Amino acid sequence: MSLSYRQPGVVLTDRRFTVPLDHADPGGETIEVYAREAVASDKADQELPWLLYLQGGPGFGANRFVGRQSWLDRALADYRVLLLDQRGTGRSTPVNRQTLPLRGGPAAQADHLARFRADSIVRDCEAIRPQVTGGAPWTTLGQSFGGFCTVTYLSFFPEGLKTSVITGGLPSLDAHADDVYRAAYPRVERKVTGHYDRYPQDVERVRRIAEHLLERETLLPNGYRLTVEAFQSLGLMLGTSDGSHRLHYLLEDAFVRTPSGLELSDAFQEQVQGLLSYASNPLYALVHEPVYGQDARPTAWAAERVRAEFPQFDAAKALAGDAPVLFTGETVHPWMFETDPALRPLKAAADLLAARTDWQPLYDPARLAANEVPVAAAVYHDDMYVDAGHSLATARAVRGLRTWVTDEFEHDGLRAGAPRVLDRLLALARDEV
Repeated sequence: MSLSYRQPGVVLTDRRFTVPLDHADPGGETIEVYAREAVASDKADQELPWLLYLQGGPGFGANRFVGRQSWLDRALADYRVLLLDQRGTGRSTPVNRQTLPLRGGPAAQADHLARFRADSIVRDCEAIRPQVTGGAPWTTLGQSFGGFCTVTYLSFFPEGLKTSVITGGLPSLDAHADDVYRAAYPRVERKVTGHYDRYPQDVERVRRIAEHLLERETLLPNGYRLTVEAFQSLGLMLGTSDGSHRLHYLLEDAFVRTPSGLELSDAFQEQVQGLLSYASNPLYALVHEPVYGQDARPTAWAAERVRAEFPQFDAAKALAGDAPVLFTGETVHPWMFETDPALRPLKAAADLLAARTDWQPLYDPARLAANEVPVAAAVYHDDMYVDAGHSLATARAVRGLRTWVTDEFEHDGLRAGAPRVLDRLLALARDEV
């Protein structure tokens, strides 16, 4: 039974659906998928077209808006919106260290996790669409990984789509994970350099923190082991519109004087713990590299292997000289399954997933070349998370796809520029720009 309730300016309805765990075995085990329907209060009784929101990630549930926040306000002007918790996230049969042991041992867990990529997500969408729209195609809005899912959707079920809008999420159609990270590390270095240009005082602050972590073991309050590599991974923040500023404020209060000398402050440790822990989104760490798997080559911890090609990211070497310590970006490493208590029980399954060689294609280049669905995509000029060169190559490969290339926003442009970003892309898809 669906439950409806109100927030300022919007009527929300909880929707639950039953879908096959493995869509190749429709008569087999099922899972529950949750979505939140949103409609403007003054249009609750109207027949409106549907917009399906596909969240970034992988591994994150849909936004939990309060009222008509952010881009949702613009969307509700024209649509009923379905905020989907993709399988394994939010309220959609969550996957984590507590639930995965129900599947069995590491091998069974890895087999289970292989069903949580874009191909399964869009099949879920097609399974629930007739129940939501009565069979009519819907418009999709894909942010980041949600854009990856959208390109998979266009590849295999274009009949389900009326229009598609993508923000910061046009994937390469054929790049291996190695290629993705080989392109990523130079972008990350540019972002770090830009941060130090803006806040030159942070160069010395970061060196002091890195030295401290190399000299002594540091356990955060939740048991997370804060190594220098883990500290460097805070660079993930630098790909967002306000990330450089938030990182600066975090660094300026790192140390406090104690009877035994300078120590990392409780406040600093508490903030870092919240930024580094995968307790709320473990699926991100587990399937982050498998979302690039499309052939018989294993992903094999690509980000860790490729990092060795960029020695400037080695903190110890930087500290031995006078080079700044570089942060890293959107990368998942095997050591995270040792430092993070939320991931430690899943290390064996993660290793098996990294070694997997039976990945199925996520995109159909021939189908995309014949695409008839109106598609518009925002490509952020120096996006730290998704390579703009890869995105533009894909844009050229998808028939009729229109791009808006901009350096006005970072990867979170949909949030930072809402509702203007969504309005422009919807107009672009309708060929009104």
